[in-house]
Amino acid sequence: MRIAVLAVAPALGVALALAPTPAHAAPAPPAHPLGNFSINQYLGLVLHPDRVEATAVVDSAEIPTLQERSLVDADSDGSPSDAERRAYAARTCQEVAAAISVRLRGDSLQWTVTSPTFAYAPGVGGLSTSRLSCGLTAPADLGRAGRLEVSATFLADRVGWREITARGDGVRLLESSAPDRSVSGELRAYPEDLLASALDVRNATLRVEPGTAGTPPPSAAAGSRATTPTGADPVTRWMATVDRQFQRLAGGPQITPVVGLLAVLLSLLLGAGHAALPGHGKTVLAAYLAGQRGRPRDAVAVGATVTFAHTAGVLAIGLLLASGTALAGETLLRWLGLLSGVVVVAVGGGMLASVLSARHRSAHSHSHDHDHAHDHGHDHARGPGHYHHEPGRGGRLGLAGIGLAGGLVPSPSALVVLLGAIGLGRTWFGVLLVITYGVGMAATLTAAGLLLVAAQRRLARTPHDRGPLAWLARKAGPVTTRLPDVTRTTTAALVVVVGFGLAARAAVGL
Repeated sequence: MRIAVLAVAPALGVALALAPTPAHAAPAPPAHPLGNFSINQYLGLVLHPDRVEATAVVDSAEIPTLQERSLVDADSDGSPSDAERRAYAARTCQEVAAAISVRLRGDSLQWTVTSPTFAYAPGVGGLSTSRLSCGLTAPADLGRAGRLEVSATFLADRVGWREITARGDGVRLLESSAPDRSVSGELRAYPEDLLASALDVRNATLRVEPGTAGTPPPSAAAGSRATTPTGADPVTRWMATVDRQFQRLAGGPQITPVVGLLAVLLSLLLGAGHAALPGHGKTVLAAYLAGQRGRPRDAVAVGATVTFAHTAGVLAIGLLLASGTALAGETLLRWLGLLSGVVVVAVGGGMLASVLSARHRSAHSHSHDHDHAHDHGHDHARGPGHYHHEPGRGGRLGLAGIGLAGGLVPSPSALVVLLGAIGLGRTWFGVLLVITYGVGMAATLTAAGLLLVAAQRRLARTPHDRGPLAWLARKAGPVTTRLPDVTRTTTAALVVVVGFGLAARAAVGL
């Protein structure tokens, strides 16, 4: 399906080249490595003979910044003042300090907050990001050798980049599991080759003694974990670039007819390309249509359901995220991913039940000789290339389930654009972009389904033709013409396995 993504590249490339830059638009901020839901944290320790100083930074992406805005804007006038930002910084830095544990020779250090600051910065889609910085200090006796154990647990359940550094000033670090420099410039410039994976360091262990020697190279320590830097593949990185351009257009200060039309076009093409990437139930769709001998209208029905489910999901989740601060967006998406997997398992279970029911009816029919003879002759009269499709209620529910699973987990990009449009007073424009994004996703899934149905029908006719397809069809035999119970059972089992895989992947992050 990546061929489909590359097929729309020329059109998107022209669209991006023609996209005007909004007047007075701020430069695009560095991408957060884990997306618009992430809350990223940095802790930098400086060890002195008589104290430990720390800089704690919390860099929040667009969605959590929007959710937290009501807590900053205490008077709810829509514009957080300098005094409100200072009060929020002082209050939140106390929470950050309470979540940072440093134990020296078994005793916990007591932090004092020295310089709390909080500021907004331009984000994507017309939204803002935020940066909380907390200066901390704690008395400590580092004039003699000792061991420090560091743990940072602020907002431990939220997804984001986590980084710890440590260096000595008048103190020698004999061992350190943390580097002495930040690879992200204290969350100001995330490395390009780490956009697909982020550091996740929550603990560090240090062994110190008096002196002025340099900090040793970081060594592995129990409790410290960092994901191996791995760059995204070219198609994924290209899609991320298109994503940012789409959000920039939708969140620009002015929407002219040309910019609006271009944003709608990008939304449609981006949705199509997004569905062409791995995931989105294409494997399940293929297995279901194969196992149920799908028709073209079945593929169209799945596409329509995907559009409805994705659009409704984005609108509902956008409303929830905009109205409360307690709901973690990435957690909600994982629950939806789990629900999507459960739906797929239910569809596969229904397919298995259908196979077992058909076997039972066949056994019952064969127990009556007269009926068996009649049915046998009737079946052969239909010919080897004929099949009978009985969608029934179970078939319709299965199609609805496949479509629901494909559109249940909304795209974060669509959420950002919707929330940004609401904040800029362009609610209906945001809804239009969400709808076209869903239509683009549905178009890709529908096209995949139609191609599969066409291939099935072509193979069903090829035994009477010549060429490689005829040879393949003859080798496949009843798999392509009659699809015996064993094949239907296999496809049903595949759907169940894929569903369990989707559910397990979502459950791991909960």
